[in-house]
Amino acid sequence: MNPLIPDPGLLFWMVLSFGVVFFLLAKFGFPVIVKAINERKEFIETSLLSAKQANERLASIQAEGEKLLADAKAQQKDIIASAMQEKQRIVQAAQDEAQESAQQMIEEARQSIQAEKERALQDVRKEVATLALDIAEKVIGERMKDDATQRKTIEQLIDKL
Repeated sequence: MNPLIPDPGLLFWMVLSFGVVFFLLAKFGFPVIVKAINERKEFIETSLLSAKQANERLASIQAEGEKLLADAKAQQKDIIASAMQEKQRIVQAAQDEAQESAQQMIEEARQSIQAEKERALQDVRKEVATLALDIAEKVIGERMKDDATQRKTIEQLIDKL
């Protein structure tokens, strides 16, 4: 007997046991394994499809986020520009109001000075009239008939000067 060539009886039982095991595996084992492999394949395919969709959504969300950021920056620039314009307008209005107020105060001061000047002139005229009457009384030696007539006459004489 050759150790490399098996005995025909042993070969028969090996083939028969292999056939039974293969038949049982083909009948009960392979369908379960194939089903598990197919399910795993479908799970992987759906996972890949979901990942692809998630990547697409992420890309669109990222693009939308960049667009919103650009819009926000543009709005920020607009708001800053309008705030600067508003600031300039408010400063100009305040300057105009201050200038107007200063002009009004100057005008009021002029009017006040003019009124004081008029009062001072009136006081001076009255004082001059009184002095003129006193001088005239001393020079003439007698009083005129009534004070109203005297004052009127003196004021007319002062206005002529």
